[in-house]
Amino acid sequence: MNDYAGQHEVISENMTSLITGELTRYVQELKQERKSHFHDGRKAQQHIETCWKQLEASKRRFERDCKEADRAQQYFEKMDADINVTKADVEKARQQAQLRHQMAEDSKAEYSSTLQKFNTEQHDHYYTHIPNIFQKIQEMEERRIVRIGESMKTFAEVDRQVIPIIGKCLDEITKAAESIDHKNDSQLVIEAFKSGFEPPGDIDFEDFTQPMKRTVSESSLSNSRGDGKSEPKFGGKSKGKLWPFIKKNKGAGPEDFSNLPPEQRRKKLQQKVDELNKDIQKEMDQRDALTKMKDVYIKNPQMGDAASVDHRLAELGQNIEKLRLEVQKFEGWLAEVEGRLPLRTDQARRQSGLYEAQNTAAVNSCAQDRESPDGSYTEEQSQETEMKVPATEFDDEFDDEEPLPTIGTCKALYTFEGQNEGTISVAEGEMLYVIEEDKGDGWTRIRRNEDEEGYVPTSYVEVYLDKNAKDS
Repeated sequence: MNDYAGQHEVISENMTSLITGELTRYVQELKQERKSHFHDGRKAQQHIETCWKQLEASKRRFERDCKEADRAQQYFEKMDADINVTKADVEKARQQAQLRHQMAEDSKAEYSSTLQKFNTEQHDHYYTHIPNIFQKIQEMEERRIVRIGESMKTFAEVDRQVIPIIGKCLDEITKAAESIDHKNDSQLVIEAFKSGFEPPGDIDFEDFTQPMKRTVSESSLSNSRGDGKSEPKFGGKSKGKLWPFIKKNKGAGPEDFSNLPPEQRRKKLQQKVDELNKDIQKEMDQRDALTKMKDVYIKNPQMGDAASVDHRLAELGQNIEKLRLEVQKFEGWLAEVEGRLPLRTDQARRQSGLYEAQNTAAVNSCAQDRESPDGSYTEEQSQETEMKVPATEFDDEFDDEEPLPTIGTCKALYTFEGQNEGTISVAEGEMLYVIEEDKGDGWTRIRRNEDEEGYVPTSYVEVYLDKNAKDS
C-alpha cells in the first residue's frame, strides 16, 4: 500500500513540475502577449477615430466657407445693382466676395486632401492593421491549444511510466490479501491476551441431610490456589458470572499487577523489568560519559572543573541503585508468577517472546484490553477467597487501548503547529518520546507525556531509536 501510494505521489510531483508549473508560467506569458495585442488594437482604433474627426472638421469648415462665399457673392450683386451705392462700396463688396471664394477654394482643397488621407488610413486599418492584430491573437490561441495538447500527452506519459509498478503493487496487495490466515491471527491474539487461569473443576454435592463438613471443590473458580480452603462468599443478589464478562475496575491497579490473570501479569511484570533495565542502561551510559568528561577535566584543568560533575555522578549512582532495587523487586514477583504458571517449553517461550516484541503495537491498536476482573485472582495463598461479582447485566464494555511503548526519543528541528486532528504541536529543540516510526506516509507518532501524543512530520524531527527497537 505504501508503494502504491508512493507511485501516486510520483505522478503528483511530475505533474506539478512538468505540467502545472510550466502551464502557470506559460499562462503568464499569454496574458502579457494578449494584453499587448489588445493595446495595439485600441491604439489603432483611436488613430482611425482621430482621422475621422479631422475629416469631419475639414468638411464642416469647407461647408461654412462655401456658404460665406455665396452670401458675399449675393451681397456684391445686390450692391452692384443698387444705383444709390457708391462705387467704393461696390468695389469693397467685390473684393470681399473674391476673398470668400478664395477661402472656399482653400477649404475645398484641404477637405479633399483630408478625405484622401482618411480613406487611405481607413483602408489600412480594416485591411492591414486590424487583420494583423487578429491574426496574432489567433496564432496565440492556436499555440495555447497546442500546448494544452502537449500537456495532456505529458500527463499520459507520466501515468504510463508508473502503470507497471502500480500493477505490481496491486498484485502484491492481492497476494497479501490472499495470504491472510484468520486462524493464525486469532491464535496470535489468544496468545497475547490469554489469562493463564485453569477451568474450575466440578462442584461436589453437599448433602445437607448428613452432619458432614461442607466443602467445595479444590479446583473451583472461587477457591484460593493455596492450601487454605474457605467457603466462597457471594452477595445476596450476585450472580456467578464467568470472569471474562465481569466489568474491569478502571482505577489504578496494585504495583505488582496482582489484579491481573497469571499470564497477563507475567507479561506486565516482564515488560516492567525490561523498561527498568533500559532506564538502568541509560543512567549507566550517562555515568560513563560524565566519568570520561571528568578524566578530561583532570588531565586538562583549563577545559573545566572536575569537581563540577561529582554531584551529578553521585545522583546517577543513587538512581542506578534505586532502579536495581526496583528490578530485583519485580523480578521476584515475576519468578513467583512463573512458578505458579504451567511449565512452558523453551520453544513456546521463545515464540511468545518474539510475538510480544514484534506485535505489541499492532495488537494494542486493533484489540481492546480483555484482562481479568477484580477479585477473580488472589495473590495471597492463605487469605480467604471472596467472589465480588457485580449484580449487573451482561457487560460488553471494553477498556481503552494500552498506551504504546516508547521505542526511542526525538528532537524537534523546527516548530510545528499541530492544528489538524491527530497531530501535536512541538517547539524547536524540544525532546520527546517516539512511540511509532514513520510507516512511509511522512509522519512519526510521538508522545510528550501520558496525556499528550500525536503525529508530526518526520522531516521536522531527528529520531534516535533505542537499540532494542532497532533489533526488533
